[in-house]
Amino acid sequence: METSKISVLIADDHSIVAGGIAAILSTTDAFHVADIVGDGQKVLEKIAETPIDLVLLDINMPVMNGIECTKRLKASHPAIKVIVVTMYNRRYFIRELFEAGADGCVLKSNSGKELLTAIDRVIAGKTYFDQLNDFIDAPKEFREFRLSEREIEIIELIAEGVTSREISTRLFISEHTVKTHRKNIFQKTNVTDADQLIQWAMNNKLI
Repeated sequence: METSKISVLIADDHSIVAGGIAAILSTTDAFHVADIVGDGQKVLEKIAETPIDLVLLDINMPVMNGIECTKRLKASHPAIKVIVVTMYNRRYFIRELFEAGADGCVLKSNSGKELLTAIDRVIAGKTYFDQLNDFIDAPKEFREFRLSEREIEIIELIAEGVTSREISTRLFISEHTVKTHRKNIFQKTNVTDADQLIQWAMNNKLI
């Protein structure tokens, strides 16, 4: 590996997505992919043992989500750049990313060129949140149902088939809290089970 290359750690629990990101990076000789991991905890373990310049990570990962991982990473290694590569285009994620210390965010729906542009900007010491116009507020229906940002996040995880125990681990809240959120969500949306909730979310274009 050439010392001038940027050492990159990719974190995404979907191997196809991670492989796609690695393929984009391989189109230029500026990068060295140090490793690909599937959760936030492994990110922290890797950066403790290997010099890393840049971490590209997903938000929704098992064991430790991308936002919590970013907070911890920046607290211990503030010089490491972090770009979140996500499918979630909700504005409240942007606020959380700012607060966590992320240097940039790119939607997975965008092109590889967009990712490389973001990397160039971040490595140069700037931030990259140029896609803010692509992020949307909660739809009108959700404001009318008075769903909180946390409840919307939990609905999206339920739609992915994530259990209450797994949700509690990802969001760093107790399983009891997750169950309370589920109960409140069911009451607000007037559904009785997860299948009805998923259908409701699809009808209202949340998922």
